[in-house]
Amino acid sequence: MKNATCHRFLKLAALFLFIFSCPVFAQQPSGTATVVPADSATAPKKDSVLIIPNVLIDTIRYRFIGDGNFAKGNVNRSLMVLRAEVTFSGPVINIATNPRFTYGKQNGILAERDSYVDVFVDVFKKSKTYLFGLGALETSNLRKIDLRQMAGAGIGYRLVQNINNNLSLTNAILYESTDFQEKSLVKTIRNSFRVKGKHSVLQDKIRFNHITFLQPALNDFSNFRWNTIMSIELPINKWVTLRTSFENSYESVVEATRKQNDSRITFGVSVGNK
Repeated sequence: MKNATCHRFLKLAALFLFIFSCPVFAQQPSGTATVVPADSATAPKKDSVLIIPNVLIDTIRYRFIGDGNFAKGNVNRSLMVLRAEVTFSGPVINIATNPRFTYGKQNGILAERDSYVDVFVDVFKKSKTYLFGLGALETSNLRKIDLRQMAGAGIGYRLVQNINNNLSLTNAILYESTDFQEKSLVKTIRNSFRVKGKHSVLQDKIRFNHITFLQPALNDFSNFRWNTIMSIELPINKWVTLRTSFENSYESVVEATRKQNDSRITFGVSVGNK
């Protein structure tokens, strides 16, 4: 199972590398070039030349985040969360990935060794209403999940967009397959509703970010999941930001020895141009 999981992650990583490293070439006219005098009547007028966009990606934004908390004494606890936010944007298409890795121990016993990698492809992202597709892979020692696979598509709507506030709503239909360590394989179709926002106050001296997923199963209403992450950030300069984050997640279908709800608070720093 571990080899299969590793193989799937490697395939998805290779897909990301292919997408993100493909150079974009300008279209070149075929045939032999003809030199036309500038004052010739056949020379194209500057105002009449039709310029066709020939780039797929023109902007790259990224941010790398390290969060954690540590305690030593009667209870020895350590938690580290590494995240990345990378977005490739163009005139029509937007490609984003938000991988993360969580590692934690309590009293010397491994509690968390969770990984998550995804890719979002948005079409017409600059419009108020846009379409998107997504895929994700996840493993979790905390919830005893060997491998979770998700794929789907949906529609998004930008509710608020200005210099200080961004708020968007999305809804998607997902196919999900979860291979637990002890329970049998669970396959389901989910509706995934997301609320995502970024807000800044005091001339961008304080930022508040939040994202919440509500994901009921369409073929079994007792199978329900949600996840929310909220963070407060204090920018130090253009590149470095101090932050604190709160995360809460709930799953109704879990292993017999696992609790359904988990919460954590972390403190850390982010570096990047996003």
